[in-house]
Amino acid sequence: MIPVRMELDGSESLFEVSRGERLVDTLRSRAGLVSIKQGCAQGRCGACTVLLNDQPVAACLVLTLQVDGQRVDTLEGLHARGLLRDLQEALIEGGAVACGHCTPGMLLAAHAVLMRFSRPSLKQIREGLEGNNCRCGCKGRIVAAVRKAALRRASQGRLNPPRGVKVVKDGY
Repeated sequence: MIPVRMELDGSESLFEVSRGERLVDTLRSRAGLVSIKQGCAQGRCGACTVLLNDQPVAACLVLTLQVDGQRVDTLEGLHARGLLRDLQEALIEGGAVACGHCTPGMLLAAHAVLMRFSRPSLKQIREGLEGNNCRCGCKGRIVAAVRKAALRRASQGRLNPPRGVKVVKDGY
């Protein structure tokens, strides 16, 4: 077993993992974070999306050893810090949540888009959500909801990017 330290949802965490253990397995089995789902196991569906140093990644394609010393954020952590409320509200208001299987990954990918762009264009939102599939056909409503959340944030002056992220104001 190999020790791996990471900042998980704002707290330092240490896991003893095997050489080939995937991040999706560590987070679900060892950390008990159930929002991270095992989907396709090929990095195509987005069900296991987490933020690695503020970038969305498929946790099924990342070995836990690769995140040693890195920062990992999950739906549980961002929700606990109140960082997803406006996105969640926009998704509900826009009827963009059906079965809920894709919702955790979509929320994380959308949050990453909004960290990067203060006023993302529809193209930027679509590109940011590209690796996340919705089986229920809600993708158009999800894109519209992300745009609505972005407009709300901008109108309220809530453009607080995390450390090291530069907000780009060229979306429209």
